[in-house]
This record gives sequence, structure tokens and C-alpha cells, in this order.
Amino acid sequence: MHKSRLCGFIIDCQTDDLDAAAGFWSAALGMPQRRLVGAENEGYVGLDDPLARLHVEVQQVSHPSRVHLDIESDDVDAEVRRLEALGATRVRQVHDWWVLEAPTGQRFCVVPAQSANFAREARDWP
Repeated sequence: MHKSRLCGFIIDCQTDDLDAAAGFWSAALGMPQRRLVGAENEGYVGLDDPLARLHVEVQQVSHPSRVHLDIESDDVDAEVRRLEALGATRVRQVHDWWVLEAPTGQRFCVVPAQSANFAREARDWP
């Protein structure tokens, strides 16, 4: 058995100016910016949800701009297999998480559980 839940949204921005993009989204959503530390977070700026319900980041990308969602799980491989059974396909693995594509074409990620409220809010899956 494993758990998963929607944890947040990543705002993919095809831009050379990540700071300006993050500044726009920070002001638009009323969420203060914070730099994320670590080499794996280069190209990302975090936005802090004042209610601490959603994880929101602005990401610098080379593909067209879009918004994608992240699903967090305490067992990424089991969650990927569950979603594949529903029709999702694997696109690529990045570090310890997966980019998937829904049968309808939207891309999304399955990431390791990271939210403080994960255990309380996540759904159990057999």
C-alpha cells in the first residue's frame, strides 16, 4: 500500500529572465519568493503559499510555457505504476521523480512526498 496526493503546481516559463518571471507570479498570486538551495534546484524559484497547502514553483524551461501539476507519493514507483494502469505513460526520470503524460496529453510529475501535511492528507492506495 502507498499514499499520494496533489501537492502543487509548477509554472514552467520559457524565459531568459527567471527572476522577472518569478516576480510576476509572486505578485500575481500574492506569494513571497524564496530561492531554493542545491544544484538540483537551479532554474527554480519557490513561491510560499501563506496557508501552506500547495507547493508552487516557477521553473525556467526550454519548452513552451505551461503549468503542470505535481503528485507526491511515499512510493514514487508504486504511484507511477498505478497511474500507468490508468493510461499514463512515462516520459523520463529526473533525479528521484518521474515526468508522466496523461492519456489526454498533459504532462505532470510524480515526486517523493515532501509536504508537512502529507501523512494526514494523502490518500491510501492498495
